[in-house]
Amino acid sequence: MSRSNAAQVIIALIPIVGIVMGAVVVFFYLLWSHRRKMTLIRTEQWKEKTFDLLTFSLLGGLLLGAVGLCLTVFLAIVGGRNYGLLGGIIPLSSGIALLAFFFIRRFENR
Repeated sequence: MSRSNAAQVIIALIPIVGIVMGAVVVFFYLLWSHRRKMTLIRTEQWKEKTFDLLTFSLLGGLLLGAVGLCLTVFLAIVGGRNYGLLGGIIPLSSGIALLAFFFIRRFENR
């Protein structure tokens, strides 16, 4: 079955429009955040936020590990052993690495 030219144009434009809309949202968020921070600095209400690397690595490791494990099992069952299995192994190994970083840093700080 052949697609019409109009359908092909519309299908090609959907990702472009999505990317542009996402870029507009990110731009206006950054602009709003910048103006908010400048206003807080001018009124002397600004407090610098600290970033908790250990909590981030624990959360990221748990999320990536769980998603990677589920994807690895699913892709192994559906597709067998092929290169598509990397879609699950890569997040799984990233999650394991973040969890290892969390445990190493936690015991190092004691």
